Amino acid sequence: MNAQTLEKLQTCKTFIFDIDGVLTTGNVLVTEEGHMLRSVNIKDGFALQHAVKQGYNIAIISGGNSKGMLHRFQGLGIKEIYLGQNNKMAAFEKVCADFGVNESDVAYMGDDMPDYPILKRAGLAVCPADASADIKEICHEILTVAGGQGCARLLLETAMKLQNTWHNDDTHTW
Repeated sequence: MNAQTLEKLQTCKTFIFDIDGVLTTGNVLVTEEGHMLRSVNIKDGFALQHAVKQGYNIAIISGGNSKGMLHRFQGLGIKEIYLGQNNKMAAFEKVCADFGVNESDVAYMGDDMPDYPILKRAGLAVCPADASADIKEICHEILTVAGGQGCARLLLETAMKLQNTWHNDDTHTW
């Protein structure tokens, strides 16, 4: 990661993630019954729940509205989950208010045009390696990992290691 990103991650305590293309590969399997199935990376899940347990502010904002995704992220201890968001900016502003943080103190990870306005306002704009070209142009950091392949893990683990909370055995049982 670049020096600017590493500097911001030394103090960042609030992370917001899109789902499709970030926490999933962006592929959707559609069954004969019309169910849309996505797959998530277990290592991203571990990092998300570990960050929550270590006191970080974690939120999800997505245009999708999957009950399966809702259950997955609730199961990781994430309380700020906004699905079916046609206007992601309103949800972003609400998350900042609920956590009591300035937009400049937030790391946001998105991969496509619905994330563009938030990425322009977040203090740290991050995208997976396979994000759209327009998104890559405005992000502070383009990760080396694709969406759904551990990009959230990479971001959170890096921040938590810089802040000495990744290996905090006092408050977490492995």
